[in-house]
Amino acid sequence: MKLTRLFLVALSATLFVSCSNNDDNSNDPKGVYDNGVFILNEGNSNGGSVSFLSDDQSTFTADVYSTVNGSDYVGTFLQSIFFDGDKAYIVANGSNVINVVNRYTFQLEAKIETGLKTPRYGVVKDGKAYVTNANTYSYANPETGNTDDFVAVIDLSTNKVESTIALNGTANQIELVGNKLYITEPYDNDKLIIVNIATKKVETALLVGDSADTMEEKDGILYIIRSPYGDRSEILKVKLSDNSISKVILTADLDGAKNLDVYKNKIYFTAKTSVYAMDNTATVSPTKSIFEYTSTSVYGKMYGFAVNNDKIYVADGGDFASNSKAYIYTLTGTLEKELTVGVGPNGFYFNN
Repeated sequence: MKLTRLFLVALSATLFVSCSNNDDNSNDPKGVYDNGVFILNEGNSNGGSVSFLSDDQSTFTADVYSTVNGSDYVGTFLQSIFFDGDKAYIVANGSNVINVVNRYTFQLEAKIETGLKTPRYGVVKDGKAYVTNANTYSYANPETGNTDDFVAVIDLSTNKVESTIALNGTANQIELVGNKLYITEPYDNDKLIIVNIATKKVETALLVGDSADTMEEKDGILYIIRSPYGDRSEILKVKLSDNSISKVILTADLDGAKNLDVYKNKIYFTAKTSVYAMDNTATVSPTKSIFEYTSTSVYGKMYGFAVNNDKIYVADGGDFASNSKAYIYTLTGTLEKELTVGVGPNGFYFNN
């Protein structure tokens, strides 16, 4: 689950662009779930689910995993999905398991169940998966973070964790660029951790300010959104050739901005229940939103977000106890589709 939800679930117990392309040029679908988008539903202690919508929006399946795999348990608090070849890897944060399925049929092929501790996000390079793990993340005091988080290195030919990379920091989002992993730290942790894959060690940790979150690389620039508590939100631009940093400070009414995605030379992000866009070369904050949607969710506004295929995808967390909603808009803000999905929809993953 998202780190905010990790904290909220623990509190209640004691009292929140991944894209993939087919390598095959054939226009023939490879399975029922080719050419569409998976909507990951975080779920709760009863388990999560995965929904699917075809690109032409004519076919929708509310729970793909159960439809294909019957009673097999996908796990609690589904965190993310990443792809490699014809495989999709579903990360179940609360169950410390990664489900390996065929991305076109969703048939379960394997489970990675050892060597993980609160896994979060993953990327793949040269037959290895690199998955961030929050390890013994402090539910009681999340703002202080931890220093025992790590990256699990998984051999995808055997589906075994072969080694780990100590981060001496708090693991959150991960981005792969060349031979380096870029990892943001949440809450009061203020570094962008850079890991060299060849040495399997932290190369450096850039000071970027606390509460850095989602990011995306385009043309040698890593775009990162950060929203520190009690201070102005901003979009960072890290030039990867020399690690120099510039920033766009957002206006005060955009405090709490999150969910950055870069699409066709524009930076899209959310603030409260609105979506904004700005040129990726912009130096000033946008002042007008593309659209706003209505939400009664206390903690789940804009819980999932992506921009792809000339569409804007939004998911609302709802009450995290019952099925919620996902919405699809045009780039100009016209609503095209409303879907009833699972509990706590938190992400969109494109199978094209």
